[in-house]
Amino acid sequence: MPAKQAESKRKKPAASSILLRYRDADSEYGVSRETAIRLAQTLGLSETQVIHVALAKFARQALPQYEADNGPLTAAQEKTIEGLQPRGRMKVKASLF
Repeated sequence: MPAKQAESKRKKPAASSILLRYRDADSEYGVSRETAIRLAQTLGLSETQVIHVALAKFARQALPQYEADNGPLTAAQEKTIEGLQPRGRMKVKASLF
């Protein structure tokens, strides 16, 4: 009888994984392994978690946090909005500033 292989407790890597190559020296566009290790120790995280935290922070900084709109309102849309406003209670403004 063939021996059963012990099942690994580690999750199988996702098919969409990438290889990260650390830089030889820290720069504006990358860090060395030593820097990643120091960050992990300082933050109490694993190196993988440090990378995810950095990418999440960069995403919040660089990517829009809202869904793109279709540009300025049309005259018909503005008229509809004005028609929905209660009379006498509010003053319609076309600009916030």
